[in-house]
Amino acid sequence: MKTDDLIESLVADLAPVRPGAVRLGIAATAAAGGAVALALVFVWLGLRPDLAEAAGGMMFWMKAGYAVVLAAAGFWCAERLARPAGSPRPGLTLAIAALAFVLLLGLGRMAMAPPADRMAMWLGGSWRRCPIYILTLSAPTLALALLAVRRFAPTRLRMAGAAAGLFAGGVAAAIYGLHCTETSMAFLATWYSLGMALSAAVGALVGPWALRWR
Repeated sequence: MKTDDLIESLVADLAPVRPGAVRLGIAATAAAGGAVALALVFVWLGLRPDLAEAAGGMMFWMKAGYAVVLAAAGFWCAERLARPAGSPRPGLTLAIAALAFVLLLGLGRMAMAPPADRMAMWLGGSWRRCPIYILTLSAPTLALALLAVRRFAPTRLRMAGAAAGLFAGGVAAAIYGLHCTETSMAFLATWYSLGMALSAAVGALVGPWALRWR
């Protein structure tokens, strides 16, 4: 078979991707994976007992907002990297800016606090559990996001996997806030960020296997 004939046979059944299909496919995983994570919070971790009162405070929404921004950054990166020539730079810039903002706020508040209170502000009461809980809650969205990205044409598989992991970690962290009672910016900047980073690391680890064309 001639080369031209081989190429024509390979592309004969291909159809153009609908506009917005990549975005819609990845975004849908947040609804499905997030629903599973929410169910896990209900049956495994439980809602914080003062949820109605906490929802009227700034810190509750700071935690949710930070998680949503990082989920959006991961979504942006994953949506771009699902294409062969896509660049994750805009989403990566957003993630770095959000992390820097929260870190600066956390460090500023710790600097203004009495020295005796700083360690408690940083560690809170759940620093050992928080990153693991976020990582666990991210698993459903990560699995679905990897399946969604795989349907398209990613070429930088490790980066695409990391982007899907950041997206999933942000979704999980936002839902975890329904359980978490911590109120420190330093805690948010460190342990929430670590949980989302772990999800991104898992995505990067499995990306070359989960996303490669077979």
